[in-house]
Amino acid sequence: MSVKLFVTDLDGTLLPGGKTVSPENIRAVREAVRAGVTVTIATGRMYRAALPVAEALGVEVPIITYNGALIRSTSGRVYYRSDIQPGTVRRVVEFCRMRGWHVQTYSRDELYFAEYDDYARAYERDQQIRGHVVGWDGLLEHTEEVSKLLSITDGAEQTEARLRELREAFGREVSPVRSKANYAEIINPGVSKADGVRRLAETLGIAVADTMAIGDAENDLPMLKAAGRSVAMGNAVPEVREACDYVTSECEQNGFAAAVYRYVLGRE
Repeated sequence: MSVKLFVTDLDGTLLPGGKTVSPENIRAVREAVRAGVTVTIATGRMYRAALPVAEALGVEVPIITYNGALIRSTSGRVYYRSDIQPGTVRRVVEFCRMRGWHVQTYSRDELYFAEYDDYARAYERDQQIRGHVVGWDGLLEHTEEVSKLLSITDGAEQTEARLRELREAFGREVSPVRSKANYAEIINPGVSKADGVRRLAETLGIAVADTMAIGDAENDLPMLKAAGRSVAMGNAVPEVREACDYVTSECEQNGFAAAVYRYVLGRE
């Protein structure tokens, strides 16, 4: 297989949460680029949080952010966006407020919290980004160009329960998905990293058969299945490991770099 587009997840794949990209992973990306491979990012992160990583890699192509809701180049050109309707944003916020759930919104690539609680502080540390504390009424005011909402929980069981409630309440109006054990993300139906990969490949004139994707989490599954070939990180959840063509070593062991050398560049 000739890989022309290599798409990577960020957290748990290219970099450990809250840390920078390792020199080994940067070196692997640059070697792939010199070999003619387009390397890009597909992440649940907001564009502003993903941009420094893309710049560190030297990536000069559109990057897929907000789990596919926004595809935007490092220079700021928007190739695709799918924003949640303002009325739907307000209803989801009120739904979470009534249940005492932590929820945060992303409007015009700015992060908003109702309260500056432990969840908000941990998120800022992990993503290396600062948000705005605006109260519940403030969240209801920032409803334009909302790419996603995120409810943070105490663990996988609580996340799954929360996703079920959201699906029952909103039907096909939104698409709730788990991106981490404690992350319940709310995006538009049809939005996914998989859709983002297909759109980006078409933009670049690359056949899907010539794409490869790498990831570790449940929300990476559609992308991994959509790509021509797929690689699971050694730290990936079981569902991802089972779905992928290859498995590399763990994120902390620079499994990303190992995958690039072995499966993209054909080196042992």
